[in-house]
Amino acid sequence: MYDDDELEAIREAGEEWHEETLGPVLDRHGERQDRFATVSNVEVDRLYTPDDVADLDYLDDLGFPGEEPYTRGPYPTMYRGRTWTMRQFAGFGTAEETNDRFHYLIDQGQTGLSVAFDMPSLMGIDSDDPMSQGEVGKEGVAVDTLRDMEILFGGIDLGEISTSFTINPSAPVIYAMYIALADQQGVPRGQIRGTLQNDMFKEFIAQKEWVIPPEPSLDLVTDVVEFSAEETPKFHPVSISGYHIREAGSTAVQELAFTLADGFGYVEDAIDRGLDVDEFAPRLSFFFNCHNSFFEEIAKYRAARRIYSRVMDEWYDAERAESKRLKFHTQTAGQSLTAQQPLNNIVRVTIQALAGVLGGTQSLHTNSFDEALALPSEKAVRVALRTQQIIAEESGAADIVDPMGGSFAIEALTDETERRAMRYIEEIRDMGDGSVRDGILEGIDRGYFLREIQEASYEYQERVERGEEVVVGVNEYTLEEDTSPEILRVDETTEERQLDRLAEVKAERDDDAVADALETLREAVDRGENAMPAIVDAVKVYATMGEIMQVFEEAHGAYSEEIGLA
Repeated sequence: MYDDDELEAIREAGEEWHEETLGPVLDRHGERQDRFATVSNVEVDRLYTPDDVADLDYLDDLGFPGEEPYTRGPYPTMYRGRTWTMRQFAGFGTAEETNDRFHYLIDQGQTGLSVAFDMPSLMGIDSDDPMSQGEVGKEGVAVDTLRDMEILFGGIDLGEISTSFTINPSAPVIYAMYIALADQQGVPRGQIRGTLQNDMFKEFIAQKEWVIPPEPSLDLVTDVVEFSAEETPKFHPVSISGYHIREAGSTAVQELAFTLADGFGYVEDAIDRGLDVDEFAPRLSFFFNCHNSFFEEIAKYRAARRIYSRVMDEWYDAERAESKRLKFHTQTAGQSLTAQQPLNNIVRVTIQALAGVLGGTQSLHTNSFDEALALPSEKAVRVALRTQQIIAEESGAADIVDPMGGSFAIEALTDETERRAMRYIEEIRDMGDGSVRDGILEGIDRGYFLREIQEASYEYQERVERGEEVVVGVNEYTLEEDTSPEILRVDETTEERQLDRLAEVKAERDDDAVADALETLREAVDRGENAMPAIVDAVKVYATMGEIMQVFEEAHGAYSEEIGLA
């Protein structure tokens, strides 16, 4: 954007500034530390100038909002048209308790629901399974059958609300229950809106929740993508999630690279299934973390849009603008929250949320200040939601489209993030002999992702312990007194009440209809057909989560991680 003569003049002026203005100050006072770096340990310069973005081509690299490569935002008006969807992760105890929280959040101005499930539901087992003992309703809501889903969304019109489901191995079953509930309510399937996480690559890479091996797990993901394209075109069938990769200890670049690679892997699998990329790609969505390094996070989101646009065009021949327009949800960084001085977390969350907004997120979840201690209390959830509302309504951050665009620092960081992420993506592609999907499967088998993330996590923790990374209230500015707030405690009778309801459903349902539905599902799996129609039919006769997932485990076997040495 600058000609050679202008750049040379800027360089000469910069050298003069360094010698005459900066140098004497450094000699007298120095700086706070010898090296400045992001949370991901990427060194940042003292000052950025046009020389740092000398190779930037405005139209090719930035463009305008709503136009390729979408660096400046996926939509022309961004938040001047409407603000991002404000979500709060909610779920605990039984469906009745979570339904109460949903209604509270809607009354407080929340515009989308986000469901947290308990561990048995996440792992596809029923509340009466011996493995579930002590875990029912503890870290999310327990859902065993369609009856729970009916109660969970009691008094909520599925045609009017957008719902996000954070669940993976058993995601097809929850999706089927939501469809069955929409059918009950008389809401056309084409009208239901929401997002299913359904990201199994991420599970094998980072979060480590699975039922069956990677390849049949991928088949189930693609079943949902295929079914959704036909039946629920406004519903996002997979949310490719970097959030949990970052929570496992990755750097920002690793989060970006591994997440986008996962997305490209799903694209390749759907294309191999015979799907037209322009039919399913517009419904793919992404889910990113937002950590403390304000400018690095903004740059990460801008680089994500640019990489996605170019790769979808050049590698997968996408033609529709919607197929190349990356859309994403953001959640503030859970791993950044501290149990010590938990009110400090309100400030952390505010900074992270603002970075997500300035980076152009489409929806946002702000963590509650007490989540390092327990499930969030009602008071903490309200503060978290009000944080978003104040950013949207009072800060002015939503009034300018890409207000950080053109910043020498932001553009330089965006370019650097893109370069580093693409090196990872190309390495994964090479592992798969030209296929990103096969490279991911190979990387899972080799333990490649595990090692990369573990190394980054270890290095970060070492920096914290050496005091190179300051964590306020933990390794600096500590207090002796107890600063713990009142926390939410799940009623100890929750498990008993959930078991009673499950027993009641099993006693009342038509056992022959359940057996027939499960046999139909078993036959579909054996024939390699799309399993979703049979799963929908099974949940409608109140087959349980565990009964349905058991069909897949019997067909494909259970999976345990064996890390190779390669």
